[in-house]
Amino acid sequence: MPVSSAENNVTDVTKEKAHNLKIGDLLKLSVRAFRVRPTRTFLTVLGMSVGIGTVFFLISLGYGLQYILLGKLAPTADSLVSLQASYPEQGSLTIPQSTINSVAMLPGAVEISPVSDISGEIQYQKFTGDVMVKIIDDKYNRLSGFVANFVQSNSSFESGAVISSTALRILGLPEDATSLGKKITVGATYQEDNATGASSATPKQDTVQTKNEIPIVGIVTDAAQSPYVFIPQNLMSSIPDSYDLFFIKAKDNTSLEKLRSALISQGFIISARIDTVQQAKRITDVITTVLGIFGVAALIVSSIGMFNTMLISFMERIFEVGIMKSIGATRRDILSMFLMESLLMGVLGGVGGIILGFGLGTLVNFGMNVLAHYLGGKPISLFIYSTQFIIFIIALSGVVGLLSGFFPARNAAKLSAREAFLRK
Repeated sequence: MPVSSAENNVTDVTKEKAHNLKIGDLLKLSVRAFRVRPTRTFLTVLGMSVGIGTVFFLISLGYGLQYILLGKLAPTADSLVSLQASYPEQGSLTIPQSTINSVAMLPGAVEISPVSDISGEIQYQKFTGDVMVKIIDDKYNRLSGFVANFVQSNSSFESGAVISSTALRILGLPEDATSLGKKITVGATYQEDNATGASSATPKQDTVQTKNEIPIVGIVTDAAQSPYVFIPQNLMSSIPDSYDLFFIKAKDNTSLEKLRSALISQGFIISARIDTVQQAKRITDVITTVLGIFGVAALIVSSIGMFNTMLISFMERIFEVGIMKSIGATRRDILSMFLMESLLMGVLGGVGGIILGFGLGTLVNFGMNVLAHYLGGKPISLFIYSTQFIIFIIALSGVVGLLSGFFPARNAAKLSAREAFLRK
């Protein structure tokens, strides 16, 4: 009977003084718990930081790989909505200017850039060699997505030649930026229809030779291809009246598919950079997902450690819970107190994880750039971060903290004052 009477008295007091703790009170209680057990709290937060940092590091690596690969495949926005068209190689057909004009009028077509491939010769001082001369216009780089490895500053591709490293080798020039600005002589020979024979069944053709001295404004490091050089139309003394291929830009993705169908129906072979980009994106998405799975595995291990910490904290504070219940704390107060503590540890672990992941990624980026500079390559960013991703990581760490502390918090909230005193 005495125990029952005491329990009734505690219950009456609890009902009279029941209230909800404010956010400020919950924060004070949670911070106090950090001060009472600093070592355990620090190790728990550190474990969360390692788990979150692993997720941040690996997924940032996946995004970085995707950015680098897709940036290489689609260096310009226009190239993603452009098609490359040519006749089948076995037909040895060229594309006349009249066909270029008619194709440019197709529905959905915005711009067109024809290209002529002509056998030619290059010369620098006493060195001479045969190359493939590619005659292009000012829209070629945008529509094709072409990018040179070395570019002369304050120069455009319309002011000079872009030459492959294999062609530089023929000329005895170094295959790096020191060759920029050197003037080379480019000669080309091609056939064009004679105007007097244009109306006959078999047009007559004349052999046209052109030779121009042009500065080198760009270099392409391409050891796998035969020697070639890009020459803008405006620098040629004469240009062919037929072409080997063309790039055509569509208005949008919907127009792109319609344009592809129209060109295929006319006998053209079509290749689209967007197809390669989409395939590459699917591969990089899989890589990023796999890296994320490894990161999540580390995060699960860290969350188990936090769960264990919160469970021990509950066992050690049973008497404290009993006192709080006896002076009027509600289940919601106790639940909120434990959840606030786990939330703080989770968020602190998230911030620490971002610092660890960002620091390690920055260190690797620095090392890669030093190595690239030493080997003569371009600097790269292997790890990509975004504000949205950082916010997501902090939110994720808070959720993990809440989930890890939910069951100990629920057990503490369900505990009555009598049970707490008896357990103690």
